[in-house]
Amino acid sequence: MIHEELQRLEKLAAQVGKKLEQVEEQNLMLKHEVDFLRSSLKEKDAALEDFKNQIKITKLVNSIPVENIESAELRERIDNYIQEIDNIIAYLSE
Repeated sequence: MIHEELQRLEKLAAQVGKKLEQVEEQNLMLKHEVDFLRSSLKEKDAALEDFKNQIKITKLVNSIPVENIESAELRERIDNYIQEIDNIIAYLSE
């Protein structure tokens, strides 16, 4: 009778050990996922800030009172600068 109880407890201990290993493995996977999601969130936050800056620049450009020809030229130059800055940011973030 004691022998049977001991075997039952050993079996339960083995099951608990297996379950613990599974939980630890799952925990590790979840930690990796959290790290990945945090990194992704940082990238998206940076992209959002870039878009906000582009909107501010665009509003600023649109508010500059200039002749139509000069205004179009100025807008084109600023758009080119913005595009170059975006390319540099993309290159640096790689």
